[in-house]
Amino acid sequence: MILCLIADCGLVAPLQGMWVVQTLISTFLAILFIQSGLDKVLDWKGNLEWLTGHFSKSFLDGTVPLLLATLTLVEIAAGLVSAVGAIEALVYKSFCWAFLGTLLSGISLVMLFFGQRIAKDYAGAGGLVPYFILVIIDLYFLA
Repeated sequence: MILCLIADCGLVAPLQGMWVVQTLISTFLAILFIQSGLDKVLDWKGNLEWLTGHFSKSFLDGTVPLLLATLTLVEIAAGLVSAVGAIEALVYKSFCWAFLGTLLSGISLVMLFFGQRIAKDYAGAGGLVPYFILVIIDLYFLA
């Protein structure tokens, strides 16, 4: 609604307002995944201990360090590429990096969802659904 009011004032062309939405979504994803990835890096031992216990009764038991490293890299990449995408959308009103950041974010969420389901943490898996819906809607509009 606010975007419509701004567009009606002539500040933003109605069909070009998508860059505002994309800037906000990319910024949101950048904050989400940079923070999550950095948390894993800065508290590697704590995360590893918790996840080792979390997956102790699953077939992923012996692979937790590798999976944590992979997830951490994908999350940091998703966050950094989304940050570049936010800047690109804001400055150039272009969405190439935003698309890549959103795609990496989706991959990261699928990885997290898979792990939560395997660990039978259904509440944790359910908490990821709103983020995933945002990513899918964003990808739809960017494609």
